[in-house]
Amino acid sequence: MNTAVTTVNPVRVLRQVSPEQRAVLLRIAVLGLLCLVLALSSQAFFQTNNLLNVLRQASLMFLLASGLTLVILCGGLDLSIGANVALSACLAGTLMQSTGSVALGCLAGVSCGLLVGLLNGVMVTSLRIPSFIATYGMLWILHGLTYWYMNGATVYGFPPAFRALGSGYWLGVPVPVYLMAGILLVGSLFTQFTNWGQEVYATGANTEAAALSGVPVFNRRLAVYAISGLMGGLASLVYLARLNSAEGDMGESLTLQAIAAVLIGGTSLFGGTGTLLGTMVGALILTVVLNGMNILGVSANWQPLITGVIVIFSVLSDALTRKRQGS
Repeated sequence: MNTAVTTVNPVRVLRQVSPEQRAVLLRIAVLGLLCLVLALSSQAFFQTNNLLNVLRQASLMFLLASGLTLVILCGGLDLSIGANVALSACLAGTLMQSTGSVALGCLAGVSCGLLVGLLNGVMVTSLRIPSFIATYGMLWILHGLTYWYMNGATVYGFPPAFRALGSGYWLGVPVPVYLMAGILLVGSLFTQFTNWGQEVYATGANTEAAALSGVPVFNRRLAVYAISGLMGGLASLVYLARLNSAEGDMGESLTLQAIAAVLIGGTSLFGGTGTLLGTMVGALILTVVLNGMNILGVSANWQPLITGVIVIFSVLSDALTRKRQGS
């Protein structure tokens, strides 16, 4: 009796998945290759403490980049996210110090982030200001408010229970990693399997067609900016708990890192294409690259250059892919 042997053709299987899934798989492969190269280059990379540090840094980056991903999917941009973190963290930190209430400080930080996001959304939707201009202006407004509010002061020394949010462990895993996993799960379910998420994609892909199809474009755009601000407020608490201090110039580099994570993860600047899973992988890739350069002793002067090259390559790859699909 002959039995047929079924063989799996990897190329055929790959062709059956969606373009977005292929993009994520490709980035996972790149991440694996990076880890392999670094492991062969230095024994320090695969040490437990280093890997946990990579996960902790990537978690913070993902918290910022997750809300930004929705904004970009919807055809917008949020350049104020880093400044939002700074103001929210400073407000939360000073209130904790002055009142002794961790709950009040956390509420203030998250509320500040949400308010900034709503203001961005109103400027883009109601006032019809281009998102680049609106959020770039908001960036400077927030910086000014933060410097005025702090007046050169630094607050530090927060309760251990609060600090655990950014630097604590549970079952040997950093607490921010659990936050990243939870937000990834909930966000992916909403964006991929609900009408709300599909309407966000539709708005970014073709705003006019989405509006004609009955999609509430105004509400979706306002919502994604609010979510981006909310995630900035949450990230500010994690960042504050990790640093155990707050000052006016904190968070200035976070905006570019968050944008880089989104673009490296495959979300298109043109809107309508991308996933939160891809953004998480993008955050891990960027974190691994930065960590690897530190381990290998690459000069800090070269690190921004290399990061910029990676971002440009990601955007160029997206543009070429869109051109090829359109031809």
